[in-house]
Amino acid sequence: MSKDAKEALKLQADVLVIGGGPAGAWAAITAAGQGASVILVDKGYCGTSGATAPSGTAIWYVKPEQQARENAMMSRMDMGGNLAERPWMQRVLDQTYHSMHQIRDWGYPFPTDETGGPNYISVQGPEYMRLMRKRVQKAGVRILDHSPALELLSDSHGVAGAAGINEQTRQPWRIDAAAVVIATGGCAFLSKALGTNVLTGDGYLMAGEAGAEFSGMEFSTAYAIVPYFSPVTKTALYQFATFYYEDGRVIDGAGSRRGRSIIAKTLLKEPVYACLDKADKALQVSMRKAQPNFFLSFDRLKIDPFTEKFPITLRFEGTVRGTGGINIVDETCATKVPGLFAAGDAATRELICGGFTGGGSHNAAWAMSSGYWAGEGAARFALKQGENRFNRNARGLSGLSGVPVQAEGSRSRINTEEVVRLVQDEVFPYDRNWFRSEEGLTASLGRLNQLWLEIKQGIRTAEGSRVGVREVAAMTATARWMYESGLARRETRGMHVRTDFPERDAAQHYRLISGGLDQVWVKPITATDNGNIEEALQA
Repeated sequence: MSKDAKEALKLQADVLVIGGGPAGAWAAITAAGQGASVILVDKGYCGTSGATAPSGTAIWYVKPEQQARENAMMSRMDMGGNLAERPWMQRVLDQTYHSMHQIRDWGYPFPTDETGGPNYISVQGPEYMRLMRKRVQKAGVRILDHSPALELLSDSHGVAGAAGINEQTRQPWRIDAAAVVIATGGCAFLSKALGTNVLTGDGYLMAGEAGAEFSGMEFSTAYAIVPYFSPVTKTALYQFATFYYEDGRVIDGAGSRRGRSIIAKTLLKEPVYACLDKADKALQVSMRKAQPNFFLSFDRLKIDPFTEKFPITLRFEGTVRGTGGINIVDETCATKVPGLFAAGDAATRELICGGFTGGGSHNAAWAMSSGYWAGEGAARFALKQGENRFNRNARGLSGLSGVPVQAEGSRSRINTEEVVRLVQDEVFPYDRNWFRSEEGLTASLGRLNQLWLEIKQGIRTAEGSRVGVREVAAMTATARWMYESGLARRETRGMHVRTDFPERDAAQHYRLISGGLDQVWVKPITATDNGNIEEALQA
């Protein structure tokens, strides 16, 4: 050991939660409530990092009234290509209803509605996540902030913990655990969308190395409407906008939901402007209260977005607002790998959204619900392992991908900054990712597959950062799972648009499962193929 190297921090816990956003926080609290010892590690600071913490978000909260629930579910079905599953949607609505009342009891300051009671349809991220951190600590969970996981640990019986590093002290850590919950969020490919700088697909890579599968990775073409001068992605507000060409003419058919592709096609040729001119005075006040950070950049630039046109662009959010992620095989949010669970945006949201983004509301409800179930399932799994659950002699899994957790020296041909740029060049352009074709996907995959091989041969980073090496490997792997799945779905469904197959094909009414590292594979499944999920939910 060199004089600068630090001795690793070695800990044990029944359950290790990787990720400190809402899904991770719910998982940690719930697992501790089952009597398990729990450690939570966060790449940033639990309570402030991730997509939820910096802004407000709607919640898919629906009172337990039959018609209201039915309307809520049906509103998503066709939009998502009829791939969502009603039992899962019902479970999420039930759990979200309970969880929102739980945070009310914990002291979250909900505003009042027209009846004078709490208005549960949204939360403010800063207050919500500040409260969740306090509840995690109150549950007795140990939190390691600024401590990204670099690889999972495993033996012949399954996942058995993880290893990582504290980025502030540079101290390595190793946590042996009987069960692990991956709640690391999705992958936005460092697009600078607000709150997504830590969301680089790290959990996907670790899960893939453990042998987990992915679901719905073709549904990853999530682009948010943003002011050209702002990272704040609040596309829902643009339902009150009119979109204009530079000369002031209205762009026919442009909209925040079904008309977003028209905006993308226009942006390929010329600038697009927006004005929130459909919002009346009362609505303007409500919008400012609900999403105050959205208006900060406008106020600083002295632009009135309700009366003045402003330039917009589409910022890529990838799987953060997409619906794909780690495949789960039962009602506990377990993966096919023993001891490994997934929650939040790290897990597939196809089950409640199908093939079209749930935006903030459905994703927030899924984070609450899947976090709760994964924490409960992980705790029960761990506690069943008995007294020898930590004596497993588990080893790191990063060697399975061939991507080291240590940066290479100057002999490496490429560095992390180059890899980031090369991956972004494949996934950001609308004419490669939003509007897909066999020719375009095949060409991108050729470049991405070559890049994967180069990463495995070694990679440089200016700071010698282990984290940077794993991040670029995770982004490259995620892009390959996305595009191989997109190539396999030879139709247009949900947010997946194939210009060479512009219609929905009834014969392709199935989910696509993917996996693999050096050789990516894709296969179709029905719900009953996937661990008999429907039977499990009805049991």
